[in-house]
Amino acid sequence: MPLEEKHILTFIDNPVNERFNSELLDLLINRINGLCFKECQVDRIACTLTPMCSRRFLLKLRIKNGLGMEDLPKFCYSVHKGIVERDFRGKTVVYKPSDSYLYLIDFLDIFFHGDYRKLNKFISFKNWDEAFRIFDERIKNGEKFRYHKTDNYLLIKYEDRLHIVFLEEGYALTNTNRESIVDLELIKGILELYSQISFPDFNIKLVSNKYVETKLKIPFDIVSNVTEEISQVENEHKENPDYYFWNTFPEDLFRLSEFCEKINLDMNRVKDIVLIMQIDTETKNYSDNSKRNIPLRYRDLQKIIDFIDFIYNKFYVIWI
Repeated sequence: MPLEEKHILTFIDNPVNERFNSELLDLLINRINGLCFKECQVDRIACTLTPMCSRRFLLKLRIKNGLGMEDLPKFCYSVHKGIVERDFRGKTVVYKPSDSYLYLIDFLDIFFHGDYRKLNKFISFKNWDEAFRIFDERIKNGEKFRYHKTDNYLLIKYEDRLHIVFLEEGYALTNTNRESIVDLELIKGILELYSQISFPDFNIKLVSNKYVETKLKIPFDIVSNVTEEISQVENEHKENPDYYFWNTFPEDLFRLSEFCEKINLDMNRVKDIVLIMQIDTETKNYSDNSKRNIPLRYRDLQKIIDFIDFIYNKFYVIWI
């Protein structure tokens, strides 16, 4: 039987073999460097169309670990940047560049080309007044993006795509999708960004660095008009309150329970329904090969946001 992936992982996990791990990993690093610098990008056509690592994940490995441009295969990175830019401008691409990492200056060059050098300087030196002035002027001139800054992140929603700038690390994650959300600050910041756009006066708070809590109130005048008997629900349309609250609402809550630490439904003194969701960085699903929870991904959080947006704007949800 040939050597398999599981054999390598078992070997590394075994503490008895710890003294050999460095040598084994050196072999792996040499193989990766040979693949990136000597094999793949040498054939520029093949590197452009069919890179030897799926969706250029080895670039992500290097960028996320703080390696500079001098430690990247430069042609491969230029193709990677070009794919992100072509996709942003609506041109044909070999593959959709979701979860793509770029250095900050290259991210700004694509999305804010005319001002990217100034923005890079202002962001690097934390001159946020000047950076926000440029953003606001572009929005005023019709560019379809919104932004929100937290302590460690700059969040930019450009039309229907979300991009995250990691300020201390100096790189950006573009077209978020399957990547894990790294901390509660990021969850809270994303919810605040979407709240500014679609559901203002929505209550979001960080609770003891354990989870982000959101509260929605479905007013009594909506609840009281829902029929008391399911048999009376005839209009099978999602936006019809009778049909939605008897049929789809429980299904939505069950589906979202996979992504939330806890979901509570309460009734306050004036008989409004209060929906409380507690969200942390892990889902309530387990991976196939371990008992660990699967991390919360950007697309998971988007499902929660879509639900909030729908309830808020269709059934008059207001802040509590």
